[in-house]
Amino acid sequence: MDNVQGKPDLKNRRDFLKYLLSAGVLGFAASVIYPVLSYLKPPKQSEVEVTSVSAGKLSDFPKDSGKIIRFGNKPVLVVYSADGNLHALSAECTHLGCTVQFRKDLDLIWCACHNGKYDLNGRNISGPPPRPLTPFKVIVKAGEIFISKMA
Repeated sequence: MDNVQGKPDLKNRRDFLKYLLSAGVLGFAASVIYPVLSYLKPPKQSEVEVTSVSAGKLSDFPKDSGKIIRFGNKPVLVVYSADGNLHALSAECTHLGCTVQFRKDLDLIWCACHNGKYDLNGRNISGPPPRPLTPFKVIVKAGEIFISKMA
């Protein structure tokens, strides 16, 4: 473009180049930053719909012990109490989601993160947990333990 005196208009060309270079720098930055952010964000995992799982043979569980099994994507704690009862509860603490464990010496379920304690029925008895553990149904068929969701 020429101005009135026939000389080229440098201001418009400089502005155009400035915008073109700015867009190039922004495009380059986005092409570097987006993959890095995509890598850092974990992929979504769909929830596996499970209605029942085998926890193993009853003979594999000594009395007064606990074992964590997988129920789809979630851990479940199966406790074979000293009185011969089987209990199955969610193994995720209701406070921060830490994995709980059976403590034989205390005869209760314990969360190591903040010393949360639950009885064998999953009721919170001390510590910061706000809710009881989710119970699961336990069925023993032909010496094998099956865990299923409560109806």
